[in-house]
Amino acid sequence: MASEIEGGPPLSRGNADMPPAARAWHGGLAAKWPSIAVILFAQVTAMAVWFASAAVASALARSAPLSGFATAMLTSAVQAGFVCGTLASALLGIPDRFDPRRIFMFAAFGAAAASAALAVLPPTGASILALRFLTGIALAGVYPIGMRLAATWAKGDLGLLVGLLVGALTLGSASPHALAAFGQLDWRVIYLVAAGLAACGGLAILTAGVGPNVPRQVRLDAGRVSQAWRNPALRLANLGYLGHMWELYAMWTWLAVFLAASFRLSGVEDAHGLAELATFAAIAAGAVGAWLGGVCADRWGRTTVTIASMAASGTCAAAMGWLLGAPPALVIAVAVVWGITIIADSAQFSASIAELSDPESVGTMLTLQTCAGFLLTLVSIQLVAPVSDALGWTGAFTMLAIGPVLGCIAMARLRSSPDAARLASGRR
Repeated sequence: MASEIEGGPPLSRGNADMPPAARAWHGGLAAKWPSIAVILFAQVTAMAVWFASAAVASALARSAPLSGFATAMLTSAVQAGFVCGTLASALLGIPDRFDPRRIFMFAAFGAAAASAALAVLPPTGASILALRFLTGIALAGVYPIGMRLAATWAKGDLGLLVGLLVGALTLGSASPHALAAFGQLDWRVIYLVAAGLAACGGLAILTAGVGPNVPRQVRLDAGRVSQAWRNPALRLANLGYLGHMWELYAMWTWLAVFLAASFRLSGVEDAHGLAELATFAAIAAGAVGAWLGGVCADRWGRTTVTIASMAASGTCAAAMGWLLGAPPALVIAVAVVWGITIIADSAQFSASIAELSDPESVGTMLTLQTCAGFLLTLVSIQLVAPVSDALGWTGAFTMLAIGPVLGCIAMARLRSSPDAARLASGRR
């Protein structure tokens, strides 16, 4: 059943069914790669608000340090809001009823407003967590909608396009650490700059074109939900993704804190500044990893890339805790490798779900995968602090390594399944 995009022609199930007028409106005169470039730019700037509080926590360390629990809650509130926003979007069919560019724009503006409001409030308290929760809800209209918009241009390169979008998310998430690393910026300035970047992304997205592969309307219903577990191939792909997500956001949240502690032990004069700069380098380097992961997966196979990536990132996680107080150059090198490998496989789980799902269930399966993954991050992010207090950083990061180990097992089992022939045009 076709639905309408506000201000545009009726949507159809594919380019073959789309009338010439609709194709002209969707594609316009905009070429594929200029539109993809605009989407990437908008994604980078809008996602700056996602991890703003992680950089703020580091900035506050100079005047009003936060407890480990409070630091984790600043990020966990965003994750919770993102899960709720994504589910609401799917239930209401918003991505398929309205122009995705306008959804992105209004969502980016909402995230910008919520982040700007943080600058006029005390740095902790219920109101801060509520605004971070609202930021997460708004970002549910940025990241998934950006992926949906980019997918309308896919033609045999879905892994690459989704990889580029994940790389943009990674770069946007890293940007607040760059703000905190230079000039000893006040925490209020970090929030305001991140909000300004998000607003710029909301304006920029209006200049992107919509490709010919307009997605079908997606509805979340009980029958489709059960496929995520009943279908063996989908179950294994989802388990691999959960192993990946167990590690990813906890690493992004706590890396700066660990690096600052390590650099202080090794005698670095400005441990905080170097930790923020190194964290930015490690997370931002993941943008290259996401791009390489997409290229390699389209060429050599999705399970090949995901297994190799999780094996490498899990090794870095298990090793990093033992490097507390080691020479900064060594610690930074391992952190950058970790940052690259931890995200190189991320987009390929989404691409795998899209290829393994029934055509009429792709949207629902992707929504469920994303929601389950971000729900799991709420657990792993919060566990790092108590485990670190009890067992030190070695125990905390080894705990994170459990996720990619189990993820490798799941993807290895998927690789041996006949259904794996459906991945990346037969490349397992």
